[in-house]
Amino acid sequence: MKQAEISLNTKRKLAECLKSKMKEKSFAKITVSELVKETNINRKTFYYHFDDIYSLFKWMLEEEAINIVRHFDLLVDSEEAIIFVMNYVEENEHIINCAFDSMGRDALHRFFFSDFNDIVASLIQTEEKKNNLKLDPTYKEFLVHFYTSAIGGILIDWMENREHLDRKTTIDNLTNTMKWSLESVFKSQSEL
Repeated sequence: MKQAEISLNTKRKLAECLKSKMKEKSFAKITVSELVKETNINRKTFYYHFDDIYSLFKWMLEEEAINIVRHFDLLVDSEEAIIFVMNYVEENEHIINCAFDSMGRDALHRFFFSDFNDIVASLIQTEEKKNNLKLDPTYKEFLVHFYTSAIGGILIDWMENREHLDRKTTIDNLTNTMKWSLESVFKSQSEL
């Protein structure tokens, strides 16, 4: 087995153990010691791969969800991407609730911000190329922040209030708003 494969298997083993522990107890009460003991992985090996349990959690979410969402063309496949995220949340409800209870809404939002930020920045860059436009860097930064905050905030609202927020309506509202508003932004920029 190659070193990269061994490394990936080690990370996945730790992530599976973390998921299992998150069913049993609060995220804040899970320790590196219990993860390495349960997985028979050396403590130094854990710290070779991760700074702490939060970085393991972030890696796990990136591996299982965020990296997959990055492969969607968000203007063309935004509905599929949002459905994928919502399905992931529902299938891993105990993980999300455990993290939410330990970190709180604002911390969870900040936790996802950088990943959503990269995805939205890529989307806007793609639109620039498609429309043969170069947005003012300050305005582009504003758009990335605006859409990242909106998408992250709406998805966290939905996670918190799934019993009151209709899934299909949330998907439709997010996808239509993103598509129509970005089209409008680029149309108005091309007319300048």
